[in-house]
Amino acid sequence: MSEQHDVLIVGGGTAGITVAAQLLNQEVAPKVTIVEPSTTHDYQPIWTLVGGGVFPREVSRRPMADVMPRGATWIRDRIVSFEPEKNEVQTESGKTLAYNELVVGAGIQLNWDAVKGLPEAIGKGGVCSNYGYDKVPYTWESIQAFQGGNAVFTYPATPIKCAGAPQKIMYLAEETFRRRGIREQANVIYASATAGIFGVPKYAEALNKVVADRNIQTQFAKNLVEIRPQSREAVFKDVNNGEELVLKYDMMHVTPPQGAPNFIKQSALADEAGWVGVDKHTLQHTKFPNVFALGDCSSLPCSKTGAAVRKQAPVLVQNVIAFRAEKPLSARYEGYASCPLVTGYGKVILAEFGYDGVIMETFPFDQAKERYSMYALKAYGLPSMYWHGMLQGRG
Repeated sequence: MSEQHDVLIVGGGTAGITVAAQLLNQEVAPKVTIVEPSTTHDYQPIWTLVGGGVFPREVSRRPMADVMPRGATWIRDRIVSFEPEKNEVQTESGKTLAYNELVVGAGIQLNWDAVKGLPEAIGKGGVCSNYGYDKVPYTWESIQAFQGGNAVFTYPATPIKCAGAPQKIMYLAEETFRRRGIREQANVIYASATAGIFGVPKYAEALNKVVADRNIQTQFAKNLVEIRPQSREAVFKDVNNGEELVLKYDMMHVTPPQGAPNFIKQSALADEAGWVGVDKHTLQHTKFPNVFALGDCSSLPCSKTGAAVRKQAPVLVQNVIAFRAEKPLSARYEGYASCPLVTGYGKVILAEFGYDGVIMETFPFDQAKERYSMYALKAYGLPSMYWHGMLQGRG
């Protein structure tokens, strides 16, 4: 027997909770059900500052029950398969959930085991990562314990959540080394599979200057493929010609390869790359019209950030409401994403852009300049807006 649901939302992260809250705020609200196995909800953008020693990790976490929108039904379970032809999903506990409309906001999967030796190396011997509530405290420990040698910061050859994160922690570490008087003994190396420091030229120019001013070495088109903790070596492959580069490390911050969650990748909802295949403007599935997706698990060709979700959610909600009323889907998403690039303690370059790198800035000044005001926004303003605004279905 299947349970019938009105709007079924997969995922209780930023995307799922925001959409649920906005749907329930409608004048004529549909019944909303959220399927989410976790008992806690994390505000992940603050992990850069946790790894940099500014905040304790506890500021990022709240009970899931506290962020569930009033009026939503919460099913504490995990989706294992989709059957969009039948308008059904299967859960880990063996339930069949039927839906009128499906919204997929299941986030991204961290593939630690895609780098040989990484699962064994992470969390000790100076190998750290901000990508995880359980892992982030060791980043600050590693930065404090570092006495000199090579401090390596990596970026994988996959899409990732928050494309700026791998370099933000590097700038905080580099400043900490200077404050501790050990900068002369440190080689700070940014080893990234990307072609350059940032994908949008305006901000890339500003960041290249930061890198040059701080004597940070860059190795682009280099993808981390193996860690050898015994010899403290990191093995990289050139993404263009496959040449191997072996770097010694004394400390290394690793951004793990990432991808669509397996249960999406193996489903009829997935596009060729494994993401939920949706129209990049309407967020409606390209094959199943009563299915919508947003956030990190979607095929949207934009940066995978909470700020992107903030702009996607109202578009998706308007289009779901229109779909239910058998009206045309008129709301459009133009690819907006924001990345507050922390370049030091008290300094942020606020990158804001849309599809094809179109600049979409909010403030009436040059956002490619480092500013304290934008740091204050990142550290204090945005978390407050997240908990008290976005997750409540407002802005």
